[in-house]
Amino acid sequence: MPTRQDAYALMTSHVKNENLQKHMLSVEAAMRAYARKYGEDEELWRITGLLHDCDYEEYPSLEEHTHVAAQWLETEGYDKRIIYAILAHNDLNLATHPRNDLLSKGLYACDEITGMITATALVRPTRSIQGLEVSSVRKKMKAKGFAAGVNRNDLVNGAAELGVDLDEHIAFVIQAMSEVADTLGLDGLSTQSLSQ
Repeated sequence: MPTRQDAYALMTSHVKNENLQKHMLSVEAAMRAYARKYGEDEELWRITGLLHDCDYEEYPSLEEHTHVAAQWLETEGYDKRIIYAILAHNDLNLATHPRNDLLSKGLYACDEITGMITATALVRPTRSIQGLEVSSVRKKMKAKGFAAGVNRNDLVNGAAELGVDLDEHIAFVIQAMSEVADTLGLDGLSTQSLSQ
């Protein structure tokens, strides 16, 4: 199977938008942490997070998104479980790819919550994720105009599908993202190289 380095190269060859790259790196960090928690394959889970939106910049329509990525990943020899989970995180595919395994549920749960956490961290005076409270994220979730692109239903449903309390989920993902805060530009300092 291709390595994490291969996955990163594939992602950056199709995604030039730095914010979208950081989003995928955030989901990678959260997925890796959940793999550790559940005793799953960390490499498999982190690559799933890293590649889940790799076609989105070039193919943003929901009818194409994930289907194009699935074709790329199949051609490159990626594990079928990664491809399945990526297809399953797009709600339009649920009839053929229901989220019926832990990997798919984990990806769905981690996707939108990383966006809400990032947006909340970036409006803090420090622009840092360090010390970010769950209550701050929950408060921003209730603000309709804030991070309007983040689907609130997905935040709630993702945690429910994974079988975790939403507050615990938010705290867990904040911690996972904090471990790579410099790479994500959420350390309150200048951004570092994304590839680390």
